[in-house]
Amino acid sequence: MTATGTIAPPPALHRDRRFRTFWLSETISQFGDRISELALPLIAVTLLAATPVQVSVLTALIWLPNLLGLFLGAWVDQRTHKRRLLIIADLVRAAVLLSVPVAYLFDAITLSQLYLVALLTGVGAVLFAMARQAFFVALVPRSAYVDATSKLSMSRSLSFIAGPAVGGGLVQALSAPVAMVVDAVSFLGSALLLSRIPVTEPPPPPRRTSTLGLVREGLALVLRHPVLRAALGCTSTVNFFTFIISALLVLYASRELDLSAGAIGVAFGFGALGGLAGAALAPRISRAIGLGRTAMIGVVLFPAPLALTALVSGPTWTKVAMLAAIELVSSVGVMLMDVNLNALLTAVTPDDARGRRAGAYSAVNYGIRPLGALVGGALGTTIGLRPTLVVAGLGGVLAVFWLLMSPVRHIRTLDEPVS
Repeated sequence: MTATGTIAPPPALHRDRRFRTFWLSETISQFGDRISELALPLIAVTLLAATPVQVSVLTALIWLPNLLGLFLGAWVDQRTHKRRLLIIADLVRAAVLLSVPVAYLFDAITLSQLYLVALLTGVGAVLFAMARQAFFVALVPRSAYVDATSKLSMSRSLSFIAGPAVGGGLVQALSAPVAMVVDAVSFLGSALLLSRIPVTEPPPPPRRTSTLGLVREGLALVLRHPVLRAALGCTSTVNFFTFIISALLVLYASRELDLSAGAIGVAFGFGALGGLAGAALAPRISRAIGLGRTAMIGVVLFPAPLALTALVSGPTWTKVAMLAAIELVSSVGVMLMDVNLNALLTAVTPDDARGRRAGAYSAVNYGIRPLGALVGGALGTTIGLRPTLVVAGLGGVLAVFWLLMSPVRHIRTLDEPVS
């Protein structure tokens, strides 16, 4: 609050060199990820003739390590040097991804290797996410949480715009395995930038209990706090249903719609413009109608359009245009949801419990994604891809009821006390 009693405006983050470096690091890594997200399943589908179940297992393995978040989060809370952990996570993922083009050069790629790559990159992603929570609050003041989250989300959205199109072009020009070199290099660039950020990291408080005790504390915090519990129920529900779609979308576009890698990349890339718009507008809409209401609109707008994916048909340009339009609307929704809920989660979490809160939250929220992917593979095989897409899109809308029945719907700003 200012001396006149009004809320002080958030600081200008674009002038903060440390945040700018962190922002650039995240942006580079996000762009690389978009290429691998397209290339990895395409390797399985085109080079190894993977079935829907095998593709869904590949997706599931990327997210399965989030179940380790319960223990990794508690362990990270006891470490002083969170930046060091971020760098290690980046380097591990770079090394794992480089194994794919190396195996391709020797004509030795197997589905087992792709499964292992998915699993190990998932472990690196979980370690990074646990350490990132504490590192974020060391760089960003509370009053700028929504603004900072918005900027980071804009980068993520930009990566979804250009990444798939660039990735599709690289896949066609170089082959999917060789294109994955770009993602590996992006992690190396991220690690280099993180190493250049000066930050004071306070030592953790004296250890009061065992690691298992810290895990229980993290679970208790998430399940008992009304805001954390509602947000977890909401995001877990929407993640379960949308990952039914994620596990099958590239397969559906490639086989049933008969679209090339380049066409798929263009559709996803254009559709991601909605994410850029959503991330940019999220703080403004939040200030106008309230943080909670904005998040609820996003929760509905994210999964609902995806049900229409099953209706895509016609000539190639029509299919690409329809996919792009669906992704456009859905991407606006996911950013309205993510920017506001992530800022709220950061605000209500005690500083000394960020790692174990993130671990407990991620274990459930991200841990349910492999289940969604596996269910998607099973449903796609039994009832067909198109009916599965409809069920998943409509099911995801149910997530909004978690927020409707919680204090979140009444929250307008992060300055309001939330118990």
